[in-house]
Amino acid sequence: MKLSVVFPNVMYREGPDGVQKLIRAIEAIGYDELDMFDHVLMGHPTKTRRAPLYSPTMPIVEAFMLLSYAAACTSRIGLGTSVLVLPQRQPTLVAKQVSTLDTLSGGRVRLGVGVGWQRSEYQALDEDFSTRGKRLDEAIQLLRAYWRDEHVTFSGEHYQIDDMAMEPKPPQGGSIPIWIGGTKPPALRRVARLGDGWMAMTVPGDSPIENRIADLHKFAEQAGRDPATIGMQMSLSPGPLDKEKRKRFYADLDLLKEQANALQVLGFDQISIDCVPIFQLGFRSSDAMIDHLEQIHRTLLPELDQQ
Repeated sequence: MKLSVVFPNVMYREGPDGVQKLIRAIEAIGYDELDMFDHVLMGHPTKTRRAPLYSPTMPIVEAFMLLSYAAACTSRIGLGTSVLVLPQRQPTLVAKQVSTLDTLSGGRVRLGVGVGWQRSEYQALDEDFSTRGKRLDEAIQLLRAYWRDEHVTFSGEHYQIDDMAMEPKPPQGGSIPIWIGGTKPPALRRVARLGDGWMAMTVPGDSPIENRIADLHKFAEQAGRDPATIGMQMSLSPGPLDKEKRKRFYADLDLLKEQANALQVLGFDQISIDCVPIFQLGFRSSDAMIDHLEQIHRTLLPELDQQ
C-alpha cells in the first residue's frame, strides 16, 4: 500500500525555503506521493448563496505551480492532484501543463480529477457549471489523445479539435494515470469507464463505503473491465459525523493504524495523510509538521507491510 501526503497550503507562510524544506522532508521520510488540493477561488456567502464548505479566507496555492516547484527540489516522490477541478479549466492547456510537469519530473505525475461543487467558482472562471460532468468525460479522453497521438482530432459535444499536435510527449505518454474523485453513482460510473483509479471520500449522507466499492465493481464489470485493475485511494479520517474522534484523530496513532488497516482490508491500495488537521492540532511550523509526519510514517509502514 502506498502512502501519500496532501500538501498543507497554509505552509506557504514559511516562504519558499520553508515550503521546499517540507517537500524535501516528505520525500526523505519515504512517502510515495505528494498531492495537491485544488481550488482557484473560494466564494464569500452572499444573499443568494450559502457559505462554502471551506472558509473564504483559507489559503490555497495553485496546484500545478506548487507541483512544478516540488518537481525541481525532489527526485523520487510522485506528484499528483487530489483532485483538480478539471471542467472549470481549459483542457487543452491542462494537457500541456501536465505533459510539461511529467517531462520535467521524469515521469512522476498522477492526475486526480473531479467535477467540483462550487458554482460561483465556475462562474468566475467563465465555465458552465451545469455541464461539468459531460465535459469532464470528454476532457479525460482529450487529455489522453494529446499525450498519445501525433495527430490529435477530437469531435465531442463540448470540445472539438481538428488535426492538432502537442509536443513533446510526456515520458508516460497517454498512460499518465488519471484517477477520478467523487462518491455518487455518476462519479463511480465515470471511474469504471475512464479512470485508472478512484479517489474515494466520505460525505455525510453517503452509503457505507463497502456499498460504494460494490457499486464500483459492478459498474466496472458492466464496462467490460476487471475491477482489480482500478486503483483505490482514500484519506485517513474518521466518519464525517464523529466530531469528537475527528478532533484527536491525527494525534492518536492507534486510530490511524486502525483506519489504515480497515481500508487495506477493503482493497484500498493507497491512503493519504491530510495535513490540515495536523496543523490544527498545533503542529504549525514546518519542523513540527515534519516530525509528526515522520512519526505517522514510522507507525503505519510496518502495519501495512504485514498485510
